[in-house]
Amino acid sequence: MCGGKGTRLESPREKPLHPIDGVAMVDRVLAGLEESRVDAVYAAVSPNAPETRTHLESTDGVTTIETDGDGYVADLVELLERPAIEPPILTVAADVPLLEGAVVDRIVEPYRDRDTTASLTVAVPVALKRRLGVSVDATLEADDHLAPTGVNVVGDSDESMTRVHYDPRLAINVNRREDARTATAQLSAAATEDR
Repeated sequence: MCGGKGTRLESPREKPLHPIDGVAMVDRVLAGLEESRVDAVYAAVSPNAPETRTHLESTDGVTTIETDGDGYVADLVELLERPAIEPPILTVAADVPLLEGAVVDRIVEPYRDRDTTASLTVAVPVALKRRLGVSVDATLEADDHLAPTGVNVVGDSDESMTRVHYDPRLAINVNRREDARTATAQLSAAATEDR
């Protein structure tokens, strides 16, 4: 899902193309998906982000689908109305730049094995987002304990569930400049640990 305006980020670039440690966020998400066992990648683009559309149209292994750009939910509903796209569908926002293949595989495994057909909202504790110093733009509950990650699965039944993860890679959605700085710092810290 990469057709949003990204006005809160205040970037000179379109939000999906905003660089995190020198790499466009959408390219970081695509790298995580490429590392995973996901079968096909579709990018929901819109008139709100024409440079992103052009960028993705020249990216191998990605099929772009034009949406109206009326928001995440409206664009997702528009995608689901297309006969070529059948659940289960993993949806990922372009602003989750620390996504990695192993994380994706853990999320989609129950769908591969057909252990479930329910839709899934992947959430993190709000306390984790606050500890990391990233913005909390939405919560799932009235008591504000859980925040959506931008990673979901649309199943093919009327059931839905929420799974809570405590993984900082899922907790960092880049919506503001401070979030981008935190994502870059997390990448630097991970690179230092790998040495």
